[in-house]
Amino acid sequence: MERKGPGLPDGMEALSRQASALREALERSGENTQGMVAALGSFDSRVSAIEASIRPAQVRTQAITMAHENIDRSIENAETILAQFDIVRRFSASSNSSANVVSSIFDGVRPLEAEAVILRGPHENLKSFLEAVDLLKGVVNFFSLNKNFKSCEEVLNQVNNLLTKSALKIEDEFRQLMGTYSKPIEPDHLFDCLLKHLMLSRGNSEAVGEQPSKSFETAMHPTLIPSGILPFLRDIAFQLVQDGNQQSCYRIYRDARGSALELSLQKLGIETLSKDGVERMQRVALQVNIGTWTQCMQITIFDGITFNNDQCFAELAGGSVMTLLSFGDTVARSKRSHENLFLLLEMYGVMHELQSEIEVIFQGKFCSEMREAALNLTKRLAQVAQEILVDFEEAVVKDSSKTNMQNGIVHPFTIEVINYVKSLLDYQSTLKILFQPSETGSETESQLAVVIMKIMQALQNNLNGKCKQYKDPSLCHIFLMNNLHYMVTSVRRSQAKDILGDDWIQRHRKIVQQNANQYKRVAWARILQTLTTQATGGTGSSAPSDVSSSGVSRSMIKERFKSFNAQFEELHAIQSQWTIPDQELRDNLRLAVAEVLLPAYRSFINRFGNLVQREKNPHKHIKHSPEALEQLLGQFFQGQQVGEQKH
Repeated sequence: MERKGPGLPDGMEALSRQASALREALERSGENTQGMVAALGSFDSRVSAIEASIRPAQVRTQAITMAHENIDRSIENAETILAQFDIVRRFSASSNSSANVVSSIFDGVRPLEAEAVILRGPHENLKSFLEAVDLLKGVVNFFSLNKNFKSCEEVLNQVNNLLTKSALKIEDEFRQLMGTYSKPIEPDHLFDCLLKHLMLSRGNSEAVGEQPSKSFETAMHPTLIPSGILPFLRDIAFQLVQDGNQQSCYRIYRDARGSALELSLQKLGIETLSKDGVERMQRVALQVNIGTWTQCMQITIFDGITFNNDQCFAELAGGSVMTLLSFGDTVARSKRSHENLFLLLEMYGVMHELQSEIEVIFQGKFCSEMREAALNLTKRLAQVAQEILVDFEEAVVKDSSKTNMQNGIVHPFTIEVINYVKSLLDYQSTLKILFQPSETGSETESQLAVVIMKIMQALQNNLNGKCKQYKDPSLCHIFLMNNLHYMVTSVRRSQAKDILGDDWIQRHRKIVQQNANQYKRVAWARILQTLTTQATGGTGSSAPSDVSSSGVSRSMIKERFKSFNAQFEELHAIQSQWTIPDQELRDNLRLAVAEVLLPAYRSFINRFGNLVQREKNPHKHIKHSPEALEQLLGQFFQGQQVGEQKH
């Protein structure tokens, strides 16, 4: 490498120059830093001097701010005190000047005007009375918090005495208003409310309209307390609660409304009856009582009685409700009688219908006893009704009345049972509920049908037993035919048809026809034998002119005519007294007999009449022409008395 000059190479020389320049720069930077530090130290000294100069001003400012806050608080306290003074001034008999007001309070002078308002009571002016009470309470509150005033205790005692008197006055006013306006409701008004309720619930558009008016809906509930009095009662009750007298309010309301409810029940004729009393009661009287009871259950309990306090409502309505329910329970527990079943079904229908309302109205633990009593009564009524139906079926089977219908007409027992079944089905909707299983509605109907079928079968079995009282078998069949036909016709023309069905009707019509056929066989078989030539034959000594072409002798024909005439006259004499009330059934049976008897009679006369017609007195043997015989058949089953038969 080529060198320049006798010294260091060129690169080293350049590096040396740069290092010298850097050293000079560092020296200058250090001088600048020292100058800046010196300047900052001088600035800090000046700031400290400034702070020291403004500190007194800050102290004065803070003092002024605190003074303003103290002034504001003093003004607020003064305004409060002056407000209480103004309240006292309004009820003071002293002068109207503020100085005298202050003097009056601190000297213990009574606020005479406030005392007069309180002593007059709330009856004249409830609003002024309540305002006076509120203002006096404000005075008590203020002086209770500021007991350092002169005569403070004396003022508090006087005002508290007034407030005690006001509490007694307001309680007396509440009691008087509740007693005055809690009157029992007249039965006519209650029944009118029930009628409107039923019309609305059933959607009677003709009487009520498609959309019932608000006034109509209001009219459904009896007015317990006039609407104009309610605001006063509400304000007084609120004041009683504020005064801590809610228990007094509760008792007054409960006693007044409970007494009115009990009197309403008495006006409706509801009374507590014993089991023996119910059993001794005449049926008509019992019907009236139960009819009244069913209406009261829909009126008295469930319309217009509302109160937010469950306990108060339970105690208010409890006695009356339990009186109603106990009547129903007494009836249910009295001696079972199938005559009372319809009354029990009415009661059960009402209780079942009201069960959902009972759950809503008598909710809460305080009303649990009434809910349970209502539910138990519903169950009890259902149980007793079912037991009576079972008892009735057994009574039908076991009926042993000895009434013998000599003319074979419908037995009174048959009419009684059928009427009972028809009356029973007037409660068909209730019965379906009573026998409602947990499954489908169709099974409900089948359950009810089974019950009705059992009763009808029991009646049929009983009739089969009663017909054995007849010595004449043919009359037995007339009896059965009449009674079974009455049963079928009654079912076909009543609601029972929907329950028992067409199959039952057709099946029993066949039984009626079977008895008609049995009657023809038993009653007419013997007489028809006289019109046959079987087992007849001529005697060896008979002349040829005394024998017909068929080989039957005149004497035998005479015997046959004689026997026929005697038997027919006997049948006519007896069976014309028998009765078939139904004209169609009567005509059909006569026609059935005529269709068998008349052809046989005509045939017999045509074949053998010439043997007796040559006799001196042929009418002695052929007493009746076929036409006359037909007319006589028309007199059968007319129920004619002896001596009335027309020949």
